Amino acid sequence: MSAATGRLWTLNFEPGQNVKPETRKFKKILIANRGEIACRIIWTCKEMGIKTVAVHSDVDRDSLHVRFADEAACIGPAPSAQSYLNIPAIISTAEIFNVDAIHPGYGFLAESSYFAEICAACNIKFIGPPAEIIRLMGDKVEARRAMAEAGLPVLPGSPEPITSQAEGLRVGREIGYPVIVKASAGGGGRGMRIVHSEGELGKALETASTEAAAAFKDGSVYIERYVQDPRHIEIQVMADEYGDCIHLGERECSIQRRHQKLLEEAPSPVLSPELRNQMGDAAVAACKQLGYASAGTVEFLLDKDNKFYFMEMNTRIQVEHAVTEMVTLADIVRNQIRIAEGETLGYTQDDLMIVGHAIECRINAENPETFAPSPGLITAFNLPGGPGVRVDTYVYAGYKVPPFYDSMIAKVITHARTRDLAIARMKRALEAMVIEGIKTTIPLHLKIMDDPKFRAGDISTSFMEHFLAQNGTKVQKAPGGAGGSGN
Repeated sequence: MSAATGRLWTLNFEPGQNVKPETRKFKKILIANRGEIACRIIWTCKEMGIKTVAVHSDVDRDSLHVRFADEAACIGPAPSAQSYLNIPAIISTAEIFNVDAIHPGYGFLAESSYFAEICAACNIKFIGPPAEIIRLMGDKVEARRAMAEAGLPVLPGSPEPITSQAEGLRVGREIGYPVIVKASAGGGGRGMRIVHSEGELGKALETASTEAAAAFKDGSVYIERYVQDPRHIEIQVMADEYGDCIHLGERECSIQRRHQKLLEEAPSPVLSPELRNQMGDAAVAACKQLGYASAGTVEFLLDKDNKFYFMEMNTRIQVEHAVTEMVTLADIVRNQIRIAEGETLGYTQDDLMIVGHAIECRINAENPETFAPSPGLITAFNLPGGPGVRVDTYVYAGYKVPPFYDSMIAKVITHARTRDLAIARMKRALEAMVIEGIKTTIPLHLKIMDDPKFRAGDISTSFMEHFLAQNGTKVQKAPGGAGGSGN
């Protein structure tokens, strides 16, 4: 029963569910991605009666997304620059297969404004927000400015990229130490340095700029106040092309290593309904002012006083979208496609309620103690089942995990009426999951499930640093500060 309304909750409709396949605007979609997200998009397209085209590198021809798509094409050799980032090859494939739209998933070209523009120029619908919004949110300095103008709280910092050490010193004195230096075009912890005193700032600016230039071909950096041990809270938004926008609640993403998320959950164990509404309403208002359309995520830092500050916006679907789907029953991929087809959102904020608790563990092909990649042949593979368990993956027994891409090979998601039961289900699911032939992070996640601080919801972005130290793992500190996008 809903405590707010006293009624049994159900989602009485899924907008667009009665649209017949023959009347859909999109008959065929190309998926410009690989791995589990490509499979995830295929599953929804099948339900909607939309044909799919998978693209793949030569080492990915045996991946499940290639097997289950209606059509497939090899677009290049293993290196991403020659395949999944090869825009001419992807566009040529889309034209050859006569697709109506391209879904970019996450990573690769998902946040490339240039790719979105090329799709539009070729009369192919890009399933995502407008190119100008992607470009705006991709520049962290401009994104901060735009979100501040839209009414979101932002941390004190430099309004423009820092152009000299003298300017950096002036900003540091104005906002006070500690500060964090961040790459304007960055993400995932690259081009980030924490600075505790004025004497450290000069070297931090130089090092962060050099790292940012190498990673993003843009060495510009900015400075903002550093928040000690915050939580990383993100709000899932969904907006159509006619100005309607809602949020689907929050996700707790504080458990990270080197700014890469390891585990996510929804809802956050610390947000009150009032704070959830405040953060969600602020995110929705900002998206409306920006003219945002499609799925997106507004990411915040939450300090120990429950004050939140805008960090960045991801203009795509997130790896962790599954926990939101589990607690709301909303199909985020379906809604992305519907919105791209020109349909109205079809939801109001009152149509959706958060029910129960969901947790997601990212299963990586990595040594769980050293985090070294562990590609290779999977000799045995068993998926867990039972109530409240979902697994998104693209691998199987006999599949050879390639060494060229992100190490995540599966996501295990559990859902239950309470957080404690969701944790118990996750532990049960991880114990039943068998992946042999390579090392995975399953043992690490099992230890996290038993950690007293995690079970109590006492977490922050520094959780993993302390957890790994306590468990005898030598931790290499991240170069940056609190929060990170990863995927």
